[in-house]
Amino acid sequence: MTKPVVVYTDLPWAIDRNGQVDPARAIFERQVYGDQVELRFAPANDGRYQLDSPEFFSLLQGAAGLVIHRCQITPEILDACGQNLQVVGRQGVGHENLAPELLRQRGIIGYNVPDYCIDEVATHTLALALALERGLVAQHNALAAGEFNIYAGGKPRRLQNCVAGIIGFGRIGRVVCSRLKMFCREVLACDPYVDRDVMQAYGARQVDQQTLLQQADIVSLHCLLSAETRGLLDATALGQMKPTAVLINTARGGLVDSQALHAALSEHRIAGAGLDVFSPENPHDDPWNQKTVQLPNVIATSHRAFYSDEGEHSQRRRTSESMLHVLTTGQPPQVGQIT
Repeated sequence: MTKPVVVYTDLPWAIDRNGQVDPARAIFERQVYGDQVELRFAPANDGRYQLDSPEFFSLLQGAAGLVIHRCQITPEILDACGQNLQVVGRQGVGHENLAPELLRQRGIIGYNVPDYCIDEVATHTLALALALERGLVAQHNALAAGEFNIYAGGKPRRLQNCVAGIIGFGRIGRVVCSRLKMFCREVLACDPYVDRDVMQAYGARQVDQQTLLQQADIVSLHCLLSAETRGLLDATALGQMKPTAVLINTARGGLVDSQALHAALSEHRIAGAGLDVFSPENPHDDPWNQKTVQLPNVIATSHRAFYSDEGEHSQRRRTSESMLHVLTTGQPPQVGQIT
C-alpha cells in the first residue's frame, strides 16, 4: 500500500549550519510517524526556503498532508498538491497563514498548536516590559562603551504604582495577567469574546479598549491577527495612550500600524515599545519597522518569544501526532482544529 506523503514546507529546525535542509534533523517527526508516511522537505538555500521555486511545487504533488510554519497557504499551493490533500497543520499558535476560509472551501482540515508556548511568550512579554521599565539595554550599552552612569536609560518608575493593560485575554493573555499582578497596582483587560467573570477570576478589571489605552502604563497585545484586528493600534488608538506608556507586542506585527507606531515613538507621544513581531516578518523588509527598531526607546527581538527547547520539541511532536491521527483515522485532530 502506498504511504501518504507529508510535506514540511519551511520549518526552521530543518536548516543546518550550511543553510541547507537536512532531513536527518526530523528526529521527533520520525519517532511519531515511524514508517507510516513518506516525508518530504521543501528546498532551502543560504537558510531561506525557496517556496516559489519549481522544485517546491513539484515536491507538493500528491501530498496528503502539509506542515507549515510561516508559509502562506494559497490556491496555487493547494492546486499543486492535488486531490489527495486532506490536512494542513501549522507549527505555531496563530492560524492566519493557514487561510482558514480557503481550506474550508476545499474541505481540507486545518489545525495549529495553540497552547505549546504559553510560558515562553508570557516570560518574554515580561522580559521586554521590565527591560524597558528599568532601562536595562541603555545601561548595558553605556557600560559596554566605557561609561559608568546610573542615569543612562532615564529614570525608572515604581511599577507598583503602575497600571497594566492586556488586549486579548486568551491563554497567553491570562498568564501574562497573573504575572503582571506581581509588579503592577492593577491589570485592565479588553477582549470582546471573553466574559468579565473570567477576567475577574484572573484578577483583571474588564474595560473597553479606549479606556485601557487611556489608563494603562504598560499596554500588552495578545490577540490573534484577523480581518477584525489587523491594524488594531492605528494612529488614533496610539494617540489615546499616555505619553509615559510603553507598548509590548509579542502577538502579531499586523496588529499595529508600523508607520503610526514609528511616529508615536520618534515624536515621544508614547515612551517606548518592546517588539517581538513585525509585518512583514523581518522588520528590515519594511521601511517604517526598519527605522523603529533603531530608536533608542525600543527593544526588539526576532520573533522568538515562543522559543525554548521544550517548547519546540512539544510543538513538533504534537503537530506530527495530529497529522498522523488525521491521515490514519480520517478523524479531526485532537487539538487546534480551525477548519
